[in-house]
This record gives sequence, C-alpha cells and structure tokens, in this order.
Amino acid sequence: MRPAEQGSRERYLDAALSVLFDRGVPGLTVRGVAEAAGVSTISVYARFGGRAGLFDALYERTFDSLREMLEGLPPESPDALADLLDVALEYRRFARESPTRYALMFERPVPGFDPDPALRSAVLRTTFTLFIARVQRVCPPGVDARTAAYQLWTAMHGLVGSELVLASRTRLPDWFIPPTEEANEQMYRQGVTAMMTGLGLRNR
Repeated sequence: MRPAEQGSRERYLDAALSVLFDRGVPGLTVRGVAEAAGVSTISVYARFGGRAGLFDALYERTFDSLREMLEGLPPESPDALADLLDVALEYRRFARESPTRYALMFERPVPGFDPDPALRSAVLRTTFTLFIARVQRVCPPGVDARTAAYQLWTAMHGLVGSELVLASRTRLPDWFIPPTEEANEQMYRQGVTAMMTGLGLRNR
C-alpha cells in the first residue's frame, strides 16, 4: 500500500476508534465514521468495501493498540515475575480505558459482525506472542508457556470482564467487594497473583 493510501486508511480508522470511544457501538456506523473523518459515506465504502470490511479493519486496529501497549512496557528487569504482573495490570488498564473497544475485541457487541477467521488468528497470534514471551521467562521446567499463558489470560480476562460488567450496572452495597477502584484493583492483583502461584510461575 502506498504511503498516501496508508495515511488515508489510518485517518478513517482513527475516526472509527474515536466514534467507538465517544458514541459506543450504536454510533459505530459507516455514516458515523464518515462524519468523524470529514468524508462522504461513499469514500468509506470505497476504502473498506462496506460495513464488514470497516469492522474487520477496526477489529485489527484494536489489537494493534493492545500490541503497542505491550511493546511500550518498560524493558524486562531481573524480576520477571514482577514484570509479568505489570503486564497484567496494564491489560486491566487497557480494558478499563475503553470497555467498548475491549468488547469489540473479545465479545459480540455488534449484531451480525464475526471477524474474518484468518484475521482473527493473525491478530491474536501477533499480539499474544509478546504476552507468551513474558510468561516463558517464569515457566518452570516442563511447563508449556502457551498453555500457562492461556490459563493466566483467562483469569485476567475473567476478572476484568466481571469488573466491567458490574461497573455498568447499579452498584450493590452487599457485593463481594466494595464498588471502588481500589478494591477492584486489589482483587485483580490478588486473583492474578493466585493464578501465577497456582501455575508454578517463578523467577529462575
């Protein structure tokens, strides 16, 4: 793709992300993206081939954002276990930054939208390679890093996913934990740490 074309595509995707952040899924239409980008709906259709193409491209961009977050973490330190916990905490921050973006990545918030399987495999593979590498550093002998990474990720995903759902509903005074940021972060830390311990992950 030529630089000018790439720039145009990025402009549209930046606009789509802006719509997703500001208006949520209901506002994520071809017309809404076109208005945010300052172009006609025909231009968006011409660039992405329609609504499905636009959503596929936006889905890819959301995972690019997660990968860029992981790439932007501080360099690895001698304490690999602490480094992995930092990754987990950044993952939570990423999810909380835009629950709608997070939902587009891992749920089905857009009726009828199912990401292209090849694209889905590619973005998951490229993004989670960085996460697996961090897990690999603390895996004991004989433990498969991919398996451990998946199990740890499901714990992270479950904890933050539950937090996001509960945050979108009326708060309950008698829930398991107080409905505060501090209590949720502490619960997340404890849950992730417990899973890391249970998996036998440790500094070598």
